[in-house]
Amino acid sequence: MIYQPTPFPEDQWDESRSPFEQVDFTSGDGTRLHGLFVPHPNSRGVALFCHGNAGNVASRAWSLWVLNQRHQLSVMTFDYRGYGKSEGKPSELGVLADARAARAWLAQRTGVREQDILLMGRSLGGGVAVDLAANDGARGLVLASTFSSLPDVAAHHLPWTIPHILMTQRLNSRSKIKRYYGPLLQSHGDADRTIPIELAQRLFDAAPGPKRFVVIPGADHNDEQDEGYRQVLDEFISSLPPLKYATSRPHAPDYLNFQRSPTRH
Repeated sequence: MIYQPTPFPEDQWDESRSPFEQVDFTSGDGTRLHGLFVPHPNSRGVALFCHGNAGNVASRAWSLWVLNQRHQLSVMTFDYRGYGKSEGKPSELGVLADARAARAWLAQRTGVREQDILLMGRSLGGGVAVDLAANDGARGLVLASTFSSLPDVAAHHLPWTIPHILMTQRLNSRSKIKRYYGPLLQSHGDADRTIPIELAQRLFDAAPGPKRFVVIPGADHNDEQDEGYRQVLDEFISSLPPLKYATSRPHAPDYLNFQRSPTRH
């Protein structure tokens, strides 16, 4: 019920017209993983985007493009094990290990330290991003439509199943975020029927560092952030410490025509 992967749509993906670099890397236990990366010639930051529980990286292509073009970020997203082209079967420990491997690849590719990468997570990916930030630090943490813990979400929808006792997949972000003292930007729709905004507020209240919570009026779980949020995100990125590259910046390809595809979070 938690993980809802789909195969990568090879028949719908035109590599010759895509601005993204397809990347292959390996998780700590040897599981082969797949992702998408796009650099920016005048990057304001390097970001790792952890996506939600349905679909694969192809269904996040538009979100990746907005982060790259609208916010001038060199950005990578990746598929957890079992999603898209990534091998294996998803589990809590597995997807967290996959995120660490993705961040390591991104740091090496861009020439920045892992702790200088901006971590971004939406929905399920918020739990993944919080784990990375809490354990290793981050230049900044950006969360959207995420939760305090998976059992909290399950208790909202299925309270009679006593999920706080029975669930093995927990992603207890509320507990972990207490160890992250860096800047946090968190957003949530006030009409989210999948993850109630109250659960997002629990997570936000537990964060000890500088933070800002943005309410997206009328937005449900999969609705996009509005322009007001985009402006706040720009301000957040501008407020972060200057990014120092350990090596020269990566070459940015000539951008080709890119058409928007349906986005799943």
